[in-house]
Amino acid sequence: MIEIPSDLHKDLVPLAFLLGDWAGAGVHDFPGSEKCNFGQEVTFTHDGRDFLEYRSHTWVLDKDGNKVRPLETESGFWRVDADRKVEIVMTRDDGVVEVWYGELAKQKPQIDLVTDAVARTAASGPYSGGKRLYGYVNSDLMWVGEKSTPDVELRPYMSAHLKKVVTAEDVERWAKALPDDMPDDGIAFFK
Repeated sequence: MIEIPSDLHKDLVPLAFLLGDWAGAGVHDFPGSEKCNFGQEVTFTHDGRDFLEYRSHTWVLDKDGNKVRPLETESGFWRVDADRKVEIVMTRDDGVVEVWYGELAKQKPQIDLVTDAVARTAASGPYSGGKRLYGYVNSDLMWVGEKSTPDVELRPYMSAHLKKVVTAEDVERWAKALPDDMPDDGIAFFK
């Protein structure tokens, strides 16, 4: 279920499906780096202004699914205009800053993005640009990222399947929204 907060900036309604905390796992595979499974936590929040704030933390998982060490951290700001054009400014922990542009698909919660500008610090590794696809599928958030370097053509390097994290506040809010004439036991409700 997609909820649209009453204080969400009107321009961001098409991106409301992203809001909240997400957690899941994925695969990382790029030439010159370790192939691994990873865990991920993503948060999209808003404060009433015309952007979503984005944070993502990933970490390497061992064969049993335990955290081994951090993999990547990103943060940024997402906007969408009246023509469903999406723009993102993103900073990564490896010293890369990116400007992404893309489009929100018509009639479905899917975003296709491509880098427009990349700035790197001296400490960052080689990186030329990327593409990403985000989709809201059966109440889950899925994404795939592609990347290129001066030596490696654009190719997929990370993808993940994330589930919405339900908080105690969510459960309380949903419980308060139930009708007053609900049966007082679960069995009667299903009869």
